[in-house]
Amino acid sequence: MSSQDDEPEYRVVAVVLISAILLAVGLALGMGIYKSRQSAPSAGPAAVVPVAAVVAVTTVTPVGDDASVVVENGVVKFYFASGKADLAAGALDALGEAIAAAKAGKKLVLSGFHDLTGDPAFNAELAKQRAIAVRSALVGAGVAEGAVELKKPEQTAGTGNNAEARRVEVLIVR
Repeated sequence: MSSQDDEPEYRVVAVVLISAILLAVGLALGMGIYKSRQSAPSAGPAAVVPVAAVVAVTTVTPVGDDASVVVENGVVKFYFASGKADLAAGALDALGEAIAAAKAGKKLVLSGFHDLTGDPAFNAELAKQRAIAVRSALVGAGVAEGAVELKKPEQTAGTGNNAEARRVEVLIVR
């Protein structure tokens, strides 16, 4: 036997060894990223705050995977659990000022956003369903359908962490 006969065996062993090393490195990196996302400090869900009581909230960071609603600089923001379009408890309380404005003839503009995880087409549809859920709550509270406009943002992928990205914003248009 010559040394040329052994070369294919060495190549197979080398390919298997390199593949195993790449797999191990990829797994280690993936687990590191997964654990870093899981170990983010948890301050609990954001509190429900009546609109009239808030002048300006500078930082609101929803954490976890719970639905919540907050008011930030006069904008009502509904945050949603991953993959869901259910409104948080107390949603109508936070919409008090927006409901009053709509009944006084002002227009409400709703924009839905989503996070970057999963299928983009599904996420865009889910963002729309979330905005529709907020519109339904407003209409159920006595706001005329014509006073509520669903407006798709140019970029539906929300900013911030995933919990912040899954939101619907309600703006009062003067």
